[in-house]
Amino acid sequence: MSDDGHEQNGHENVPSRQRRRFPGISSRAYEHPADRSALVALRKLSGFDTVFKALSGLLPERSLRLLFLSDSVRVSEQQFAYLNDMLRDACYILDLEKVPPMYVSQDPKPNAMCIGMDEPIIVVTTGLVDLLDEEEMRAVVGHEVGHALSGHAVYRTILLFLTSLALRVAWIPLGNLAIMAIVTALREWFRKSELSADRAGLLVGQDLQASMRGLMKLAGGHHLHEMNVDAFLKQAEEYEAGGDLRDSVLKILNVLPRSHPFTTVRAAELKKWSESRDYQRLMDGHYPRRTEDKDTSVTDSFRESASSYATNVKSSKDPLMKLVTDIAGGAGDLGGRVRRGFGGFTTTNPKDQPPRETDED
Repeated sequence: MSDDGHEQNGHENVPSRQRRRFPGISSRAYEHPADRSALVALRKLSGFDTVFKALSGLLPERSLRLLFLSDSVRVSEQQFAYLNDMLRDACYILDLEKVPPMYVSQDPKPNAMCIGMDEPIIVVTTGLVDLLDEEEMRAVVGHEVGHALSGHAVYRTILLFLTSLALRVAWIPLGNLAIMAIVTALREWFRKSELSADRAGLLVGQDLQASMRGLMKLAGGHHLHEMNVDAFLKQAEEYEAGGDLRDSVLKILNVLPRSHPFTTVRAAELKKWSESRDYQRLMDGHYPRRTEDKDTSVTDSFRESASSYATNVKSSKDPLMKLVTDIAGGAGDLGGRVRRGFGGFTTTNPKDQPPRETDED
């Protein structure tokens, strides 16, 4: 960015605060490995986008565009000018050539989304605008621009359409089980795509504390003076490591219906990525370019995804993940380990416990 806040790529009137820019950056640079592998595979399917964009008439996209145009406020130099500056700045930093339309919609619930088949649309609610300060909002705008750059808006719309179509034939015998498997897999990908977009938000805002504050506010409201980042992250540690196998199962059941990871988990994942070597290399200017996307190997992407999951399992403090690691490592007395797990892994050896009283006839 030049000193006067202008540059030569068509984006003007961007804020003058100096932040690093990433010319030609590929979304692969910040995507979570599981998100990246799915996107690489989809991009390699010749004609996939074309076919489903042709079906976009079956989707309510045109109706949504008209709805936002008629019943929301479109961000521009005349309306919500500071959001317009943030949007253009985010597109400048991530080198997104076309600035997507952005709308502010009246809704007290804090939310933001990036939708659309032909062209992405970014929508933020008044609840979110009222909740976040400027730097926190900058991270959110960057998050949504990250969705646009990754193509999440297109692929999400496609997959939601497929899911909706599949649900209509759920009456077929065993169809419901197959549908639930598809929905579960889609939601798992959705959750990973949100982690990717959080990373994009950090690349745009380049202020980890602002990203953390924004996530805390999504969890606890505007009472920021009553919250603490370190304590919030400690919640994530307690959530991951606490309890026994019963809690592990409940955590899985709780997250299955969600499209977003839990807020404390998002904060912990983002902080972990910000401290990684990958992030430092990216900030130093070493990152994959879009010009290289066509040469990306699907096999390598899936291998990276599998490696990421394996590493997470091995490093996890969750009781169930520990058990999985033990099974993979061939640990002995797994039956006893499971029995103890459902009573807590910290249960003492039965031989060391006093004899239990029994009822007598």
